[in-house]
Amino acid sequence: MEQSTDHSTVTRRGALAAAAAAGLSVPFASATAQAAPPPGRRGRGISARIATYNASLNRSSQGQLLADLERGDDPQIAAVARVIQINNPDILLINEFDHDDDGRGADLFRTNYLEVSQSGSTPVHYPYAFTAPVNTGVPSGLDLNGDGKAEGPDDAWGFGEFPGQYGMLVLSRFPILTEQVRTFQKLLWSAMPGNLIPEDYYGSDVAQKLRLSSKSHWDVPIRVGDRLLHVLAAHPTPPSFDGPEDRNGRRNNDEIRLWADYVAPGHRGDWIVDDKGTRGGLHPSERFVILGDYNADPVDGDSWPGAIDQLLLHPRIRDPRPRSEGAVEAAQKQAAANRDHVGDPALDTADFTDEPGPGNLRVDYALPSKNLQVTSSAVYWPQEGAPGSELTGSYPFPTSDHRLVRIDVELPGA
Repeated sequence: MEQSTDHSTVTRRGALAAAAAAGLSVPFASATAQAAPPPGRRGRGISARIATYNASLNRSSQGQLLADLERGDDPQIAAVARVIQINNPDILLINEFDHDDDGRGADLFRTNYLEVSQSGSTPVHYPYAFTAPVNTGVPSGLDLNGDGKAEGPDDAWGFGEFPGQYGMLVLSRFPILTEQVRTFQKLLWSAMPGNLIPEDYYGSDVAQKLRLSSKSHWDVPIRVGDRLLHVLAAHPTPPSFDGPEDRNGRRNNDEIRLWADYVAPGHRGDWIVDDKGTRGGLHPSERFVILGDYNADPVDGDSWPGAIDQLLLHPRIRDPRPRSEGAVEAAQKQAAANRDHVGDPALDTADFTDEPGPGNLRVDYALPSKNLQVTSSAVYWPQEGAPGSELTGSYPFPTSDHRLVRIDVELPGA
């Protein structure tokens, strides 16, 4: 049976469960820790650093991440926290953060790791957090992998060993307007006009029931000064681990297309309906940043042709092309599949298997709307021997096989 919980969670120290259930945006209160200074102003605008990080804060069993967070001494979590402290984003999306309905994970991560200096790095404070249920591990009751059984991680709405595995978390120094958040966890794949569902593989009856998002898609409005910024968060399925029908590659393409249609001018987003039943996309005047691990490289890897170009070449979206020298060094030293890549290795954001492949790829994105001014961008991938290189390293990674990607933007003042 499908899990019945569909509430979002905004956490506060001490677990304000009633407020969370009511969907209220509540900052935490702390008698000992002071919030970090507000982001600086340049001229009449407000600057903000925005980042995305697939931090691999997922575990193989339900509740294990909470236990590791509660202990406060997990070396991988501490290393992830240090990466965040070094980069110091004002708004951060974390992919692969196991979801719990009470939001305890978000509280414990902040209290026990982010707000504690890691190896001398300055602690960071995020008064606001948003998390919500995802499709991973939620039983569909359908045989989606064709093995004759309707059970197991392959038959969940999104691949996962338990509900909430590989979830998402948004942290912010600015107020999150929770009552205005739109989630698209239950949007049907078949609702998308011209979708790529391999109906011959699934059968027409199953195809009509499939959910589009493998985790969820969130539109999280954040008040930055006197302006509204929409954080569009997602983590599409990897385009692999399937057969010749390429069901995951097709789904990855259409998960990416959801945002392309959502921010398109005109009526391209009219088919999109959120989990509260509201139809339509984002108004053309709004400012937004698309964040997440999209599991698609524009030229290398095995994603559906043109999948990520739906965003990179979109008329409303700017591609800042964040870079790092560490990615160039890694591609050269690891060679193997990387030798055959045609993309610029400086843009890579993930250190994947080199033999037999796919090698290092650009899959993590921070893509602002063109009505935002970008002042800088970077991928946090230090060269070997440089400060911080011990936080990236090679397999088994001290943090994650993905790298934090950040952009600095300026929003106009009133």
